Amino acid sequence: MGILEGKRILVAGVTMDSSIGFATAKVAQEQGATVLISNFGRALGITRRIAKRLPQEPPVLELDVTDADHLARLPELVRDHVDGLDGVVHSIAYGNPETLLGGKFMTGPWDDVAQAVQVSAYSLKSLAEATRPLMGAGGSIVGLTFDATIAWPAYDWMGVAKAALESTSRYLARDLGPEGIRVNLVSAGPLRTLAAKAIPGFEDLEDTWSTRAPLGWDNTDQIPTAKAVCALLSDFFPATSGEIVHVDGGFHSMGS
Repeated sequence: MGILEGKRILVAGVTMDSSIGFATAKVAQEQGATVLISNFGRALGITRRIAKRLPQEPPVLELDVTDADHLARLPELVRDHVDGLDGVVHSIAYGNPETLLGGKFMTGPWDDVAQAVQVSAYSLKSLAEATRPLMGAGGSIVGLTFDATIAWPAYDWMGVAKAALESTSRYLARDLGPEGIRVNLVSAGPLRTLAAKAIPGFEDLEDTWSTRAPLGWDNTDQIPTAKAVCALLSDFFPATSGEIVHVDGGFHSMGS
């Protein structure tokens, strides 16, 4: 019996089979969960195709976390397949690489910054609010971050958006805790995902990790991160909320 046996999990933001979201859906199914996944727009067709590569093909829901109508109808879409949720994974982030990343911090325009913060941080609150009615007996919300305690090369305004995400998770933990809903983040090291490939200069971070992470770091392996997400979704962390769990080979704990 897996650690998610009988759990109903929504993984929001699954695009490619190289994504952390996809790996999380795979591990969750292997651990006994019933999984639903989501995406929207042009990426929705890709998500529907790659869903077939999971151990069990899950329902694919259309969800744009910046669209109030999509959020309002989400409980109904979920209930078409399951009668509630025990866990939600926020695997969603976006920042325009042409204006916000790769050394463009001082020139990043507000409209693009606002979009990055809404999609990458505020959407955690939006998703939590939309799924709250589905978690009547409590549950677990897990998001994905990239350590926002320092300024990284090339990451620029996405670093600011991740800092907002980390703060948002703590306030959600505060406000949803009385309802038995835990909110945590997993901070992964650099992984060769579609999002990472869009960041100019991201390979410099990968090189740094390979020499400084005491456990080593495989930037093509999303499974360790997915396992941490699934552990936080499970009942093995019943009194943990507002936490950031690092899955980075130990890099975050090392000095320069």
